[in-house]
Parts: sequence; structure tokens; C-alpha cells
Amino acid sequence: MQIPIFTVDAFTNRPFCGNPAAVCLLENDLGEDLHQKIATEMNLSETAFIRKLHPGDDFTKSSCFGLRWFTPANEVPLCGHATLAAAAVLFHIQKNTNSVLTFVTLSGELKARRVEDHIVLDLPLYLTYPQVLQEVEELIKAAIGDMIVQDLRYSPDTKKLLVRLSDAYERSVLEELQVSAQRFLSAEKTGKVKGLILTLKGNSNGKHKGHDFYSRYFAPWYGILEDPVTGSAHAVLSSYWSEQLGKKEMLAFQCSRRGGELKISLRNDGRVDIAGQIAIVLKGNLTF
Repeated sequence: MQIPIFTVDAFTNRPFCGNPAAVCLLENDLGEDLHQKIATEMNLSETAFIRKLHPGDDFTKSSCFGLRWFTPANEVPLCGHATLAAAAVLFHIQKNTNSVLTFVTLSGELKARRVEDHIVLDLPLYLTYPQVLQEVEELIKAAIGDMIVQDLRYSPDTKKLLVRLSDAYERSVLEELQVSAQRFLSAEKTGKVKGLILTLKGNSNGKHKGHDFYSRYFAPWYGILEDPVTGSAHAVLSSYWSEQLGKKEMLAFQCSRRGGELKISLRNDGRVDIAGQIAIVLKGNLTF
């Protein structure tokens, strides 16, 4: 059996930056266990599987496809960067003729559209609620030691904990922070956290001016110690920072070692547009 597979760096226009995802194009149904085996083999934070929904569908002409995402350990309900990567394969490699693609996923229908040199994802927007420090104190200490926390929020829909560091810190502090995410597993006692976001307000007059906020994202609960650039985390960050900054249009930077930039636009229908660029770095076939 042969399956076309691609590696796409998402939320960057340079190879070997941003967040890499593998994308498989499925001409036929794939055995359930094979999705996970392939994702484990690829060993990237996400492997996306695009499937045809109807017998007559065509990767070049159809506008609606099924989409699933797997980490090396399990299937996940939402992945932004692998959706961007999937749309890039259809738009740029398959030369899909539609301006908007719809993906049927575990998080409902997601749309991706081309706007100049970006691909824009239409994602759900997730609200955050104040979180009591005492409940998650051990986890926060494991993540940032004695650094000052300015705000603490929780997103019940995504099970993500948002930790905002003090505005007194510079971006370099977040970038240089040494995090041992493996320790989060034993430090998280509530059972309700499946992702940890560290975030910091942008500095409008520093050397990196232009970014409204910075972040890093950790998900050892899904087998990902640190994710380079995370669309789904920004579906949470967007609602938080929009409220804090009083802005609907924002530019964000995720400060992982690879780094990546996301253009954010809150919509009037309670969702969020997150745009990024891509670099396709590998084309091949899985053979088994």
C-alpha cells in the first residue's frame, strides 16, 4: 500500500522553522489502528489525515474533506498547525481550485481559505475563566519556579491552563526559561489540565515591537513536551488577549526554539481567524 505524505512547516515561511506536521492524503479508507501507527512512525507533534467524504470526491476539485489529527500517542480533537498544513497540501501541491476548503473534524467544521501568501483558519474561540492558584500551585511551580504570575485562567472546553507572566518581564525571559515539562505529569493533581500556556504581554517599544503577545505551550499529557507553534492554544489566547488589550486584530509570536508568527482576527460570529504562512519541506510516499 502507498500513501502520499508531506511534511509542512506551519506558521512560518522558512523551512525548519514554525511547527512541522505530516500530512497524509487517503485515497481509500485506512484501518483504524494504522492512523496511530503512522503518526507514531512520523514522530512529529501531529500527523494529519485528509480523507474523501464521498466516492466521487477529488483532491483537486472538491471543497470538503474529512480531517483527523494524531500525536505520536493519541488522537486529538483540534490541531491548528496541522490544519494549516493540510490546507497547504491541497492548495499548493494538489492545486485545489477552491478558494475555501471545509474540513469535517472532531471539533466540527473548520474552514481554511487563501488570502495572498497566508492561509487563514476559521477556528472556534474558547473563553477562559479565573483559576484559583492553590489548586494548580504545584504545576505552576514546576513550570516557572518563583517567577511572578500576573493572571491565571482556565479554559474548560480545551482543558488548557493559561499562566500570564508579569508585564515586568521581557520576551527574552520567556524564551530562555528552562522548562522540564515531564515534571508536569506528577505536579498536576486536579486531572483537569491537559495543556499549559505561558504567555506574556508584547512590548510595544522593545526591539521586537509589533507583537501583541508572546507564548510557549506544553502538553506532556498528549506526549508533546513543548509544541513549537500552536493554533489551538491561540484559540484560547485570542479571547484572553482581545479582552485584555481591547483589540480584535492582533499579531502573536510563539517563542519556542523554532518560533512562529500568527495573525489573529476575532470574528463577529464568536469564532477566530488565525492566519499563517507555510513551507513544504518533504514530499514522499509511505509504503507498507
